[in-house]
Amino acid sequence: MSGLEGVDDVDIDQSGKFKYILIQLKSGDKKKYIVRGYGRCGYHADIFDEVTPALEKRGITCSCPGGGRIEHNNAAKTILVYGYSMGFGQADHRITVEILKKRFPHYSKISYSNEGY
Repeated sequence: MSGLEGVDDVDIDQSGKFKYILIQLKSGDKKKYIVRGYGRCGYHADIFDEVTPALEKRGITCSCPGGGRIEHNNAAKTILVYGYSMGFGQADHRITVEILKKRFPHYSKISYSNEGY
């Protein structure tokens, strides 16, 4: 078992509009993407700085191919992924949406737009 199986694919705020990043993890020859997004973080880099130290201590290499924003409406069971990160660039929102769909299979709509900031 590589160290990646124990890492949750998604950790985002329960609801609201907030910044998120897509993080690529590597351990040996294994790779996986995870999604992290928190309203408490003012910058995309703050999310990366909060999440990666614990992973790196476990021997996992972390990189951020991009970010954006998430609008999470828990009551309506919808998520919209959009925008980009000034520091990391735009994440591939298609990858993010696929990861979110696995985590929230009961949601009525999980979609993305490459528009907006």
